[in-house]
Amino acid sequence: MASDTRMVALGFGTFARADRIFALERITGADRGDGHRTRVWIEGVAEPLIASRTESTILRDMGQEAAIGGPELDEALDLAARLAAAADAGRVDLNDLGRRARRLLASTTASA
Repeated sequence: MASDTRMVALGFGTFARADRIFALERITGADRGDGHRTRVWIEGVAEPLIASRTESTILRDMGQEAAIGGPELDEALDLAARLAAAADAGRVDLNDLGRRARRLLASTTASA
C-alpha cells in the first residue's frame, strides 16, 4: 500500500492509518453479526481488530477502489445475509426480499 497517512474508520469508534493496515478478512458464519464484519490486521498490533464495517468499505476508504467489486457486491452480500437470517428465524418476507433483489438487479443493469 502507498504511504498514505489518512485515517480509516473501522467502526466502534476505532480508526487506523491506511498505510498500517496490511490485511482484511471477512468474518463469516456464526462469528458474523452484532457489528462484527471484518478482521483487520494492523502493523504493530498483535491481534486483528474487529471492524463493524465491511472489507469493501474499508478498502474504499483506504483508496483501494480497484480491489473492490463495487457497491452492488456489498448490496448482494447484504441481501444474502438478510435472507439467511430471515430463513433461520423462520420469517422470510418474500415481498421485501423481492423488492430488494429487483432494485439490485436494476442497478447492475443500469451501470452495465
